[in-house]
Amino acid sequence: MMRRGAEEFDERFTAFVRSRGEYHLRMATLLTGNPDAAEDLVQASLLKLYRAWSRIDTAGDPDAYLRRIIVNTRRSWWRARWRQETPVPEVPEAAAGEDAAERQAVGTLVRQALARLPRQQRAVLVLRYCEDLPEAEVASLLGCSAGAVKTHAHRGLRALRESLSDLDSSAVNETSGSASG
Repeated sequence: MMRRGAEEFDERFTAFVRSRGEYHLRMATLLTGNPDAAEDLVQASLLKLYRAWSRIDTAGDPDAYLRRIIVNTRRSWWRARWRQETPVPEVPEAAAGEDAAERQAVGTLVRQALARLPRQQRAVLVLRYCEDLPEAEVASLLGCSAGAVKTHAHRGLRALRESLSDLDSSAVNETSGSASG
């Protein structure tokens, strides 16, 4: 009789991971700047989530719970300097269409620029602008004040703009409407 409950437990967890795994992997990739480290981070976080799965309200928002686990695990790894790797830029494979190749190249440049930011600035930018979380929630996740989130966001965006200034402005932000021409 206990076997049936365990199977349902595993099925619910597996269904959650299948439906939301890619989403959290994207967030982790942006946080770490490295797809391999992101996979390690998500795997470690999912293990922690699995251990707590029976205690959390899965009818609520398990995404928020997993997001907090991912951010806290990453912070723990930063503190322990668990990863000494630095992202190595890779030349993208030649794509069939120019648009896809250009998007991939711009994406690679943006990820590299994010990876060069200090960890707090990178975390704030990913959570604030990629995850679209409000400042208060980002502050809560990172254990800092809303003012610190604003400061990190401002400095991070400024650093990204400087780092990406060599790109054609239309490739980075098609809606910017440059006045110079």
